[in-house]
Amino acid sequence: MPYIHIFTYMFFALTLSLVIFFLSYALILRSYDLEKVSAYECGFVPFEDTRSRFDVRFYLVAILFIIFDLEVTFLFPWSVVFGTLGHFGYFSMFLFLFVLLLGFYYEWRKGALDWE
Repeated sequence: MPYIHIFTYMFFALTLSLVIFFLSYALILRSYDLEKVSAYECGFVPFEDTRSRFDVRFYLVAILFIIFDLEVTFLFPWSVVFGTLGHFGYFSMFLFLFVLLLGFYYEWRKGALDWE
């Protein structure tokens, strides 16, 4: 069984995480205070209705961050095998980065990153 070390590691990691999880519930001191269990724990009344609208730019910047962050994560495996890729792998990654740069430039020109 070549994978016995991996299974042993997974077993101990799962067991330890479950023990820590259930011990945290067993050993805590519970104090139920009216202020602590209220909806607004910060101590002041909210300024306005919680169902107010958010500006779309918040969501747009969040989506752009996720897209570009996920695309940058493709650079890590590429950098690990960089020496064995050859010319095709080298130029295909630069093509990928060029398309990423074009997308960033397009979003910038469209004004998606402006906070006016």
